[in-house]
Amino acid sequence: MMQQAQDFLDESEAIYALVQSLSAEQMEQETAFKGWTINAILRHLHIWNMAAYWSLNAPEKFHAFFKQAMAGMKGQTSMRFFEAEYIDNLSGQELVKIWREFYQKMAPEFGAADPSMRVEWAGPSMSVRSSITARLMENWSHAQAIYDILGIARVNADRIRNIVMIGLNTYGWTFKVNGKEAPQPVPYLKLTAPSGEIWTYGDKNEEERIEGFAEEFCQVVTQTRNIADTDLQVTGPNATQWMAIAQCFAGGAEQPPAPGTRSMNNAA
Repeated sequence: MMQQAQDFLDESEAIYALVQSLSAEQMEQETAFKGWTINAILRHLHIWNMAAYWSLNAPEKFHAFFKQAMAGMKGQTSMRFFEAEYIDNLSGQELVKIWREFYQKMAPEFGAADPSMRVEWAGPSMSVRSSITARLMENWSHAQAIYDILGIARVNADRIRNIVMIGLNTYGWTFKVNGKEAPQPVPYLKLTAPSGEIWTYGDKNEEERIEGFAEEFCQVVTQTRNIADTDLQVTGPNATQWMAIAQCFAGGAEQPPAPGTRSMNNAA
């Protein structure tokens, strides 16, 4: 299986282990991500997993879904309300079961596909490899809110290197979506992987650099933590600007959470 598809499957299974025994009441807890419940987060992950799968195997179904989604999310109807309606308010362990069955079916099909084949998405088309890597990133990032509300310290694996790469590759996008020119040079990264391995990217630069734990870099670029709530060492104006507005996902400009607003619920 393509490594990125295996990584997506492994990350999904880690999330499943987190939610498999939650009660209906626990699934309705509001998280620090825009007040979304755990149910709302899983619906979101499941629906866009389905959309990615359709982009691979049934493009006409993907286009029909995307048209419906864009119409359904206009005006006062938010994404989470559209998504709840789309799958008949599926919730609790029934939702967990359906979500898991689907990603277990989806991952091997992505894993067996030509990694370079182009598939449709909301913006420009992307490669199959990029598509499943994006699903890994979104599943990983949204799951952080679940770990936090449950008060569970996350144990990451080196598969988050995929997210580090997305974060680095969207350096220019971060500035573009905020209406700015991307300053050069791109900062040098020196990150400690969950395994303890040291990952480095770019040319060594004492004036523009970011050092620290890879998982904290991933949290910042996916906007699950404010840079002030991490121990990342940020040096230089380019690095400082980037970490203040980092955004590795598509869509309009989003502001990172305010300092202190996204953290593990130690009282849970």
